Amino acid sequence: MLQGRVALVTGGSRGIGAAIARRLAGDGADVAITYTSAEGRAKEVVGQIEASGRRGLALRAEATDAGALVEAVERTATEFGRLDIVVGNAGIAPFGPLAEVTLEEVDRTLAIHARASFVLAQAAAARMSDGGRIINIGSSLAERVPYPDWTLYSMSKSALVGLTKGLARDLGPRGITANLVHPGSTDTEMNPADSPEADGERAFTSLGRYCDPEDIAATVAHLAGPGGRNITGASFTVDAGTTA
Repeated sequence: MLQGRVALVTGGSRGIGAAIARRLAGDGADVAITYTSAEGRAKEVVGQIEASGRRGLALRAEATDAGALVEAVERTATEFGRLDIVVGNAGIAPFGPLAEVTLEEVDRTLAIHARASFVLAQAAAARMSDGGRIINIGSSLAERVPYPDWTLYSMSKSALVGLTKGLARDLGPRGITANLVHPGSTDTEMNPADSPEADGERAFTSLGRYCDPEDIAATVAHLAGPGGRNITGASFTVDAGTTA
């Protein structure tokens, strides 16, 4: 579906980001990924991309560094010759009692989730082909918060809803779509399905199970492919029914 297309996935060295990178490559795209510190793991993902017959590229870019994000966009477009798909996936999971959240944590979380997503989309739009796709990864906690101590995280992910709708209007005349995917509890290193808290999270789902990273990647792939050409400004929740 994506033959001849080029994608950039931030936070692509592990978890959901790595699954998205592999899926887009499997669908035919050349894929660049960014990472913060796990260079070895980023190279492993690039190896998996190349094993599927596509070109891969690992770029070090801290999400709080706007210049590094812009450079990642520029290098992807330059080295692969074009840019068609951008997936803003890099994120953190701040958790704790409301009274203990510091302003430094607020600033860092908003910088990684909201500011970085804006910077990435702005830079991508300048280099992206008409008909391109911008897809951000949010959270089901932006729609429903069933347990305490997630206020900061939920707030930061909710900001992506407004960003997505604004991008859809600004970039629609060029045929560029902007969409948001909200994962629920997903089996990654950040939130393993065998953690002490996992059964509690499963209890909030309708299906009684965690998502796999590949479940999120499948929705991203649909939005990035031909089936997503008339979907824009929308949010899609993949959470085993937590928000049902």
